[in-house]
Amino acid sequence: MTRMISIGLMVGALLGSPLTAWADGEPVAEGAGSFFGTLVYTPLKASFCILGAVGSGFTYVVDAKTATKVARGTCGGTWVITPNAVAGKEAVHFVGETTETSRSRVAATPPTHPQPGQRSPTGRR
Repeated sequence: MTRMISIGLMVGALLGSPLTAWADGEPVAEGAGSFFGTLVYTPLKASFCILGAVGSGFTYVVDAKTATKVARGTCGGTWVITPNAVAGKEAVHFVGETTETSRSRVAATPPTHPQPGQRSPTGRR
């Protein structure tokens, strides 16, 4: 019994020490909301990601691009609730980005070839 009490006091001291550094009550509430929100949110997000990965595997048999979108959508997005998200300063995205905007722009950029008489970036002519 005394062992359980001492463990509880130690955990309380470890969790409470960062919260006492803030003088205002609002950051304490945001930090606590972030901690407890993450405790609830992350297992749900992990379950969603696992189910999406299974669905993505089945989808891959038919279409690899769609399977990539399914995997990005289910496993992407926000995994941790931050104090800024609790305060409303930052959005929480349960579903990740499914478009390839940044990658398609990079892939669509043609490679640069040296003009005759110029050296290439690798040093060869």
